[in-house]
Amino acid sequence: MTVRILICDDHAVVRAGLLALLGSVDGIEVVGEAGSGEEAVAMAAKLEPDVVLMDLQLGPGIDGATATRRIAAQGVRVLVLTTYDTDADITRAIEAGATGYLLKAERPEELFAAIHSAAQGRTALSAPVAERVVDRMRGAGRPGLTDRERDILAQLARGLGNREIARALFISEATVKTHLGRIYAKLGVDTRAGAVAVAKEQRLLP
Repeated sequence: MTVRILICDDHAVVRAGLLALLGSVDGIEVVGEAGSGEEAVAMAAKLEPDVVLMDLQLGPGIDGATATRRIAAQGVRVLVLTTYDTDADITRAIEAGATGYLLKAERPEELFAAIHSAAQGRTALSAPVAERVVDRMRGAGRPGLTDRERDILAQLARGLGNREIARALFISEATVKTHLGRIYAKLGVDTRAGAVAVAKEQRLLP
């Protein structure tokens, strides 16, 4: 069985690399490439591929998770292929209906196997992603945040900057930064927006 693939990535060089890589593999045929989420949704409806390789961080327009949701609604399977492995990104992709979640750092053989798995409706996850999912399940999705970290997280959700948080909680900016680093590590994110997104998903906010 030949798996028909549609590639979606907003970087032309990445698309060209994937096209060259997949074009040399028996059992896989690239039927199209899209440079945006909107283009991927339209092409998936027109070409009806078996699997769409979807990057999460796309340029202007809808993001990869939104495109995944719309494509999955068409009955087409989506395999996320990205450099991002934060809890927030993984959760959004899976909730959007992605069949698998693969990191671009994977070996080509892992990508080929994941494509075939996705085409058959089987979940395909990179090892680091699978570990994150298992860790979240074991921890019931609730990181062990201290009361002070929860306070800072609540201020983050209000949109306050470090200086404003320090004033509101009567602590130094340096202390705020230290706590933020710990919060990011516990939530598996690296941005303020990511921390707030995970906090809302896991109901960590008051």
